[in-house]
Amino acid sequence: MRVLVAMSGGVDSSVVAGLMKQAGHEVIGATLQLYDHGAAIQKKGACCAGQDIHDARRVADTLDIPHYVLDREQRFRNAVIADFADSYARGETPIPCIRCNQTVKFQDLVELARDLGCEALATGHYARRVEGAAGAELHRAADPARDQSYFLAMTTRAQLDFSRFPLGDMPDKAAVRAVAARLGLAVADKPDSQDICFVPDGHYAATVAKLRPETAEPGEIVDAGGQVLGTHGGIGRYTVGQGRGLGIGGASERLFVTALDAPRRRVVVGPRAALPRADVVAGEVNWLIPPPDAPIRVQAKLRGREAPRGATASWDAARGLLRLDLDEPNVVAPGQACVLYDGDRVLAGGFIRAAAAEGVDSPGARA
Repeated sequence: MRVLVAMSGGVDSSVVAGLMKQAGHEVIGATLQLYDHGAAIQKKGACCAGQDIHDARRVADTLDIPHYVLDREQRFRNAVIADFADSYARGETPIPCIRCNQTVKFQDLVELARDLGCEALATGHYARRVEGAAGAELHRAADPARDQSYFLAMTTRAQLDFSRFPLGDMPDKAAVRAVAARLGLAVADKPDSQDICFVPDGHYAATVAKLRPETAEPGEIVDAGGQVLGTHGGIGRYTVGQGRGLGIGGASERLFVTALDAPRRRVVVGPRAALPRADVVAGEVNWLIPPPDAPIRVQAKLRGREAPRGATASWDAARGLLRLDLDEPNVVAPGQACVLYDGDRVLAGGFIRAAAAEGVDSPGARA
């Protein structure tokens, strides 16, 4: 079939293009330009930067496939970078890779693939697409260390049906690089890209402050009772669970950020014991199964690098909110993704909300 391959210029997507060509498909490569050329050239280790576009084109030449570069700089700025800054301004901890997959990558590339008469979109993500009785299902990758199903949880059922993930069954990254070497691809030893591709040197607070100056305005650091313990240089420098760089002296025990009160520019801190919560509320929920009418048992993942943990999930269809009772209390950071699993299968994904700000009862209280 005719397949559009999303080619970022890295080894993973390059191998996907090679494997699809090797399997006899008609392959078209597409690379997203997400930065202006001047800035892109300086971003070593970034995704979809100047050197990456050059590398993707070299791979396409090696494989003898057509290759297109799509200018999505404005789209990326509006859908991902601005959303990233807005999230920090609300006192949240955003996860831009999911927003990028949700908008620029899958939404735009699926549309392009259909316009080009393609029957599928193939990407270098580590996840598995399994044909189930009711259609395509999203499953975790064979290699748990590389699994990216958490970052694909906002992919719609229609997009999933159209997508292919050839690396999902690869045992590890070494096997992928071995395929790249066998295919003669120049990127076989290319390092992986960094997580937040548009933040130079990891200084995300400065990037956010340029777009949302209010995140750099000073405010108070307080305890749970509202007692002022110190001051800060902007809520954009803090995330829930943070225990370093708080700038508080004289405390009898180590303190951590337990909440961010954006309207009052307050950073709330407390002891480690104050961090875990047993209740979670998530919005913007994307269901990959029919939404349940009654509470169901699931495994829930609240951040990308942790293992799924047992929970009971309830769907409030009237308000569009997912409610979780965690079997074991966990650090809950508004803005991060909440992804539900049944074994290896992804059931749903959404973005964690601050229950107090939403005026939402906990799942336990609702029962």
